[in-house]
Amino acid sequence: MKTNFDFLMPSVNFFGPGVIAKIGDRAKMLNMTHPLVVTDKFLAGVADGPVEQTLNSLQAAGVTYSVYDGVEPNPKVRNIQAAKAQYLAENCDSIITVGGGSAHDTGKGTGIILTNGDDITKLAGIETLENALPPLIAVNTTAGTGSELTRHCVITNEETHLKFVVVSWRNIPLVSFNDPSLQLDVPAKLTAATGMDAFVQAIEPYVSTNRNSITDGQCLQAIKLIEENLREAVANGHNLEARSGMVEAEMLAGMAFNNADLGYVHAMAHQLGGQYDAPHGVCCALLLPIVEEFNIIACPERFRDLAIAMGENVDGLSVRDAAELSIKAMRQMSKDVGIPTSIKALGAKPEDFELMAENALKDGNAFSNPRKATKEQIVELFQKAYDAE
Repeated sequence: MKTNFDFLMPSVNFFGPGVIAKIGDRAKMLNMTHPLVVTDKFLAGVADGPVEQTLNSLQAAGVTYSVYDGVEPNPKVRNIQAAKAQYLAENCDSIITVGGGSAHDTGKGTGIILTNGDDITKLAGIETLENALPPLIAVNTTAGTGSELTRHCVITNEETHLKFVVVSWRNIPLVSFNDPSLQLDVPAKLTAATGMDAFVQAIEPYVSTNRNSITDGQCLQAIKLIEENLREAVANGHNLEARSGMVEAEMLAGMAFNNADLGYVHAMAHQLGGQYDAPHGVCCALLLPIVEEFNIIACPERFRDLAIAMGENVDGLSVRDAAELSIKAMRQMSKDVGIPTSIKALGAKPEDFELMAENALKDGNAFSNPRKATKEQIVELFQKAYDAE
């Protein structure tokens, strides 16, 4: 555990039903005169949805804007290049992202190539950015990725099918908005996938080699909130209390992994998502119990803590037996919210595993995993996730 560390998060974070109305005033405070609103076509077309409410708030504050609605799942290099072209053509001076992780990553990626060079693939890694991004506000509409709070920007190279991460404090939005009322109509499958992403993002930092005392508390509280609210949010999406609990959980998890980092689950999930254009949260959920079972021997006491946070009864059990209950609880959560059991459901092919394993070990999330693996062991983990029933 680190005892000397910095702690990164946006300078201002708005939470609660109705806070989206504050966007225009905050944009004016940041001297945004013509932001590029980055979103996807679906959200942009929803009557009285998150995008329309954002634009109404900007209009009320006298802030003009342009809208880029070309965000795709697992955002591609072409998406950020198109957004940059529109930003320059329409004389924008700032960025507002509206959506989930894909929108936020697209906005961050656009900012990166506006100020740090057009080839973002050369900037993959940790703290590679020399110049500040344009002012950035993130309006979040899913309880999952935590991207509205973090220094991570995940982009897919559509030519190589490789997901890469640009990790820098310069990527952190200046302001985040989390309004749970925006999530009441999010479909059950998306709620489950993003909720499982938050679950993984609470678990991995707790066992990370870069963990600290602050992130520990955030992880455990996030896990408890997810245990209490994710199933209900999937079953009854209009339960505002459950949606609010999930937003609190994903914010805590986002703050935690922004500072303690992640592990092999995310490093491997990036390969699945990039290779097969698969939903990130589902990739993470499918790999979670496989990878963490591999990790148990590195820190069994930590996994015992996770089992307790997940509501398992560990009385009278050895540390190792208690730790095993955390894996059982992870599998049960995935099953309850409808996650498939095998990466076969994503179109995974064993002949791709060797290259995916090689790239996973190069991923920026791999270095803080509690147990170090060889390429052959990562291939075995992919195979176990493929053979799972």
